[in-house]
Amino acid sequence: MSELVTGEAVALELRPAKLPSRALAVVIDLIVAVLVYIAVVIGLVAATSSLDDAAQAAMSVAAFLLVLVGGPIAVETLSQGRSLGKLAFGLRVVRDDGGPVRFRHALVRGGVGMIEILMTFGVVACVASLVSERGRRLGDVFAGTLVVRERIPVDRAGVVPPPPPELAGRFAELDLSAVPDGLWLAVRQYLTRMHQLQPQVSWSMASRLAADVAARTGVAVPPDLQAQPAAFLAAVVHERQSRQARQQPRYEGGGEQAVAPVIAPPVAAPVSEKNVKAPEPPQSRSTGFAPPA
Repeated sequence: MSELVTGEAVALELRPAKLPSRALAVVIDLIVAVLVYIAVVIGLVAATSSLDDAAQAAMSVAAFLLVLVGGPIAVETLSQGRSLGKLAFGLRVVRDDGGPVRFRHALVRGGVGMIEILMTFGVVACVASLVSERGRRLGDVFAGTLVVRERIPVDRAGVVPPPPPELAGRFAELDLSAVPDGLWLAVRQYLTRMHQLQPQVSWSMASRLAADVAARTGVAVPPDLQAQPAAFLAAVVHERQSRQARQQPRYEGGGEQAVAPVIAPPVAAPVSEKNVKAPEPPQSRSTGFAPPA
């Protein structure tokens, strides 16, 4: 498994997709794109039969660029890296830092992909993916993206530590709809790996993520949790997981439930005053919720 490391030194446990699954996903996308292109060409031939040959040729080139180049770019942008083929194989295009792709990333991938996939029948893309440590083709290298496996078995996923029991349900009224998937991904992966980080790095990263979540929700981090940003993050993630559990029928077909790590319920035993209010630096690596020295 290859780890992605953010600028804040947080290792994201994302699994780069292998070449066979990527190739099959591309084949599905190409089949769909070709079928759409054929339908568009037939419609253009019927609509432009009165035009001369030069005009018809220009329309054909425009249809080719629009469907086989612009189509994948639009789909990848609107779906945040999930095309039909990638969705079928549980893959997704993400940025190097694990965040969702934007239009500029999809544009670079689509432009380079026209050369390395369409014009070379995928030979250049396969060679580049084989020699790359994380299986990236040239479009991924230039765009700063990576294709990862989005469906991770639950028993292999990291366990997010539970929040202190007094925080369970505290954020029930918090609006989490504006928090993007990329930020949830970074928060979950941080919580599963924070015990492996240096205390200063862990606390700094938790503070930044807590500020990002607070900015998205429009509610500041409570004053009593500003010294324990990891506890705030654990409580918010637990609240989101609880809401998903109450809406279980909406995810019976897969989706978020298939990729979300297991989140343990709040522990029943009370947390001591030392761990909650004023934790000591030596406990920061074991609990992950205490500020560094």
